Amino acid sequence: MNRFPVDVALIVVDLQPDFMPGGALACADGDAIVPGIAELLAQRRYHTVVATQDWHPADHASFASQHPGHAPFEQITLHGHPQTLWPDHCVQGTPGAALHTDVNWDAADLILRKGTRRQVDSYSAFQENFGPEGTRPATGLAGWLRERGIAEVHVCGLARDYCVLWTAQDAVAAAFRVGYLWELTRAVSAENDAATRDALLAAGIVAR
Repeated sequence: MNRFPVDVALIVVDLQPDFMPGGALACADGDAIVPGIAELLAQRRYHTVVATQDWHPADHASFASQHPGHAPFEQITLHGHPQTLWPDHCVQGTPGAALHTDVNWDAADLILRKGTRRQVDSYSAFQENFGPEGTRPATGLAGWLRERGIAEVHVCGLARDYCVLWTAQDAVAAAFRVGYLWELTRAVSAENDAATRDALLAAGIVAR
């Protein structure tokens, strides 16, 4: 099978057990995308591959457990912006935070850990969510990709309606062409699929 041009990179977002059936923050059929992504990496169709890994401290501010009186999936205001509260998930060093073992990650050129700061959530591979400083700090990924001559990124992984979507939107904002591998994503809630498609369309992103 033909490889993509050298200026096209693949970003695999948060392919971790906690986002799959039986995990702490499961996406329905989240495990169904693992074989397809494993095959993409095994075939070496992309010259550059980035994998992100949610990697939270145990007392992360996005966890409902850190906000007495609140439950998972409620919204609060954090640092002046809406914040969904999540079940404890992808805690550093736990099995649920590991990259899925059915994928050969040797093909990844970069593994980018995100959500490591206690007070700041981080959906996107390119920028953290708003923090106490009132900005969305960059992760450095955009510069890393540009140094390698990347002009286009294809995104897949979990979850379709949060981390993969935000990564795609931020890639557009960083002036990359973006392909969204819809069939290699799954959502926290399928009820969000229409809104996700609308958001992709608004950003000029092609869902492949």
